[in-house]
Amino acid sequence: MILGGCRLGESRARGSSREWDPADLIVSTRDVEIGGRTTTATTLNGSVPGPTLRFKEGDQVVLRVQNRLDVDTSIHWHGLILPPSMDGVPGVSFRGIAPGETFTYRFPIKQSGTYWYHSHSGFQEQLGMFGALILDPLEHDQIESDAEHVITLSDWTFEDPMRILARLKKSAGYYNFQKPTIADDGLSRILANRAKWGAMRMDPTDISDVTGETYTYLMNGRAPESNWTGLFEPGQSIRLRIINAAAASYFDVRIPGLAMTVVQVDGQNVEPVTVDELRIAIAETYDVLVSPTEERAYTVFAEAMDRSGFARGTLAPRIGMSSEIPARRQRPLLQMEDMGMGAMAGMDMGTMNMEPDSPDADTGSVTGMPEMISDGPAKGGSHADGTHGMGLDEEAEVPEWARSIAHGPDDHGPGNSMIPEFTKGRLDEPGIGLEDAGHRVLVYTDLRSLVASEDQREPDREIELHLTGNMERYIWGFDGKKYSEAPEPIAFHYGERLRLTFVNDTMMNHPIHLHGMWMELVNGAGEHKPRKHTVNVKPAERLSVDINVDAKGRWAMHCHILYHMDAGMFRVVEVRERNGNRTNLLND
Repeated sequence: MILGGCRLGESRARGSSREWDPADLIVSTRDVEIGGRTTTATTLNGSVPGPTLRFKEGDQVVLRVQNRLDVDTSIHWHGLILPPSMDGVPGVSFRGIAPGETFTYRFPIKQSGTYWYHSHSGFQEQLGMFGALILDPLEHDQIESDAEHVITLSDWTFEDPMRILARLKKSAGYYNFQKPTIADDGLSRILANRAKWGAMRMDPTDISDVTGETYTYLMNGRAPESNWTGLFEPGQSIRLRIINAAAASYFDVRIPGLAMTVVQVDGQNVEPVTVDELRIAIAETYDVLVSPTEERAYTVFAEAMDRSGFARGTLAPRIGMSSEIPARRQRPLLQMEDMGMGAMAGMDMGTMNMEPDSPDADTGSVTGMPEMISDGPAKGGSHADGTHGMGLDEEAEVPEWARSIAHGPDDHGPGNSMIPEFTKGRLDEPGIGLEDAGHRVLVYTDLRSLVASEDQREPDREIELHLTGNMERYIWGFDGKKYSEAPEPIAFHYGERLRLTFVNDTMMNHPIHLHGMWMELVNGAGEHKPRKHTVNVKPAERLSVDINVDAKGRWAMHCHILYHMDAGMFRVVEVRERNGNRTNLLND
């Protein structure tokens, strides 16, 4: 489709002052077919996903977004480093795009890699308003391949998302149809487990709030039976750009018969690591290389984390070919240890600092850290040979990021329904349901930036934020407060090196996305800490990132599970001068 004189996704000849010709993205509702059913979606240029946009590092992008809906809309350019007024978050950096209005996005491309874009208004993202965003490097691409395919994963519901949220507020387990049965576990065991978990107001099968009971899982907009197909020639090196654009679903991705070499994460090149499977959290991107040598079909299998369904496609030499679809694995169960419960028994509690830390004047969060204690080797076993990411083994000393820390006395009030006894780093753990995969699964400790960071300063200060939730009331937030109850924006100081530590008090995984700045994952990689725009924080996990605070203005930070964000797990970060001066970047 040619708009404004150039194709979306194709660059014209570049010069020092040349801009892209204006191209339109048209937001409208349209009937589409998903899984053999006709349904109404919120589309970009009439399709789900929207068009793949392709720019080049160094380009000056101009894109006009026309709103043909009867409600406000917006587009957020996920992971891009750009001016806050172009970031696309209504109420934070601009006012949104009103019905009938056209808004022109103008921003420079300062990076390369695989990214995506989506609405930041209401539930439009769940209704189909998202697409892939590919940024080619200015010079030679260090990742060499013969061909490439974009694989965008998503979840589709034929229900009104507002109805889903209403049901979750009435019963957080409404879509959880995988609870243990007498036939599975026996009556006495079920009753004992229910009493134990009920005391914490939790369910061990509550892995995902919204499940395959209502979701159809899609690959490039196609249901499993529609079999999206990517072509290859035997012997080629194929680059797969995998994007999780789901509203509420994690996927475990594997290609039976093909190993995957991970070469890029969240748009940033990493030292290659070869795995058989990877878990992709909501909003993350992974680029992998595969090298099929046989003239046959391979199934690209993306299984929902809770095993309630899957997305599926095929890599093949010819259209129409297919391969066997793997059987879905048994649904996982949370254990008490996963929730930070019970594993501290017998330890010398006197070695732990249980005193509350002093509040931070800017945020109300703690700046000190409880004393760390080791509880033995970090849990893992994600690799077939029994090793952990980055070479951790049973004889290795527990690294600082992995040590257990007793939870402090602050329960964060009624907005938080559980308190782990302890939290610890779980970066070397593949995640619930993948502990005994029997093959190598990617873990965060496998990730090392291909190039060392230019800034190796130690953090000037640390902010600790607790991820909190009340499942019965379906309230989510930070430090026990949902966004509507939150105090002033969290203050970052321009120019500082900041350590931000997330502590997950909940039973759920949370993909946390910071707009406008990179997060460097503190994972034991030393000078090669990987840069990410979204980090997954497991239940009862303590995860730290280092941030060069280099972007003035107001930025969003939130859980990328859409229903959690809407229910309150959202905050505004304000980058201020060190003297405390503030800038209002909301347009008049």
